[in-house]
Amino acid sequence: MEHKLKLSPAQVLEEVRRGVKHCASLTKSVEFSAEDATRTDSAFLKEVFACAIENGATTLNIPDTVGYTMPVEYTRIVKEIMTDVVGDRPVVVSTHCHNDLGVAVANSIAAIMAGARQVECCVNGIGERAGNASLEELVMALRVRKDLVGCDTRINAREIMNVSRLVSQVTGLSVSANKPIVGRNAFAHEAGIHQHGMLKDRRTYEIMRPEDIGLTESKMVLGKHSGRHALHSRLTELGYRLSQAQLDQVFDRFKHLADRKKNIYDEDLTALVADDVFNVPNRYELVSLETRSGTGLEPWAKATVRVDGKARTCEGTGNGPVNALVQALKECTSNTEVQMDEYHIDALSTGSDAQGKVSIAISADGITS
Repeated sequence: MEHKLKLSPAQVLEEVRRGVKHCASLTKSVEFSAEDATRTDSAFLKEVFACAIENGATTLNIPDTVGYTMPVEYTRIVKEIMTDVVGDRPVVVSTHCHNDLGVAVANSIAAIMAGARQVECCVNGIGERAGNASLEELVMALRVRKDLVGCDTRINAREIMNVSRLVSQVTGLSVSANKPIVGRNAFAHEAGIHQHGMLKDRRTYEIMRPEDIGLTESKMVLGKHSGRHALHSRLTELGYRLSQAQLDQVFDRFKHLADRKKNIYDEDLTALVADDVFNVPNRYELVSLETRSGTGLEPWAKATVRVDGKARTCEGTGNGPVNALVQALKECTSNTEVQMDEYHIDALSTGSDAQGKVSIAISADGITS
């Protein structure tokens, strides 16, 4: 209030009254969120929330904006708001937890057990700084420990893996291998004693089934001899609803990929759909590239780029083939001031013939993308 808003407590209350009352005049559903609630003086927080309710708020959000609180503390805060402010009024208490200390999901569950009935979260836990509470972790935690928490959601958990992969593909933010629920190691068992138990009974080391989140092995192996119907069937199972034109586009790329790979995995299909169907038209089109590097050779690259329909070929050198290619691309696009801040490549599926996904962060004129 002092440094950002430059408002006194009285002025804050007046802003809450004015803002919430205006919203309530336009809609019956109004959510009021008190930024940095978990570091706010308890008495003043209650006063602010009471003011919001009196002027029409139907949902009170208690955000842990900087990921500061702990489950036992968050439980106390939610209970006090429930008891001292909400009472028997038809107002929903909501959570919004950040993961700076790694307890966003734990705090959200603690809030639910204290009476909160709305949780703000994100697929793959993406969000500001260290991220937000992870949707998939919350959904499965509530489902697996419903006996303890006593709450569940209406989310179709079998779509979790598909959604996670899609979000990862679209945002370019990869999921770590040991990420709970959706990481590729989440259902992997390497230790011999674990494998022995799994062979006897999966319940010895699995508290949920891979099938519960949609992680099932395809009954059909897609490859170069697979037809349009088989591809359409698998894409439908993955949750994609494509028009005939979109299916034709993906099928054409699928056949080209199948000529180079023995088997096509779900990750490959996700990449094909993302590239061919949901891709935004590009101003720049890479037509061709050529690189040269090796022991005793100066890394060199040549690139042809079509900019607004006009092709241009340039060469570049650098301290490696990627750096040389970047220099060539800068020349082709006349963007010599652009700085590449980050570059990494990830395999989208398994095997030496896997498709790769390259993520690049570049900056120019103070803007990073």
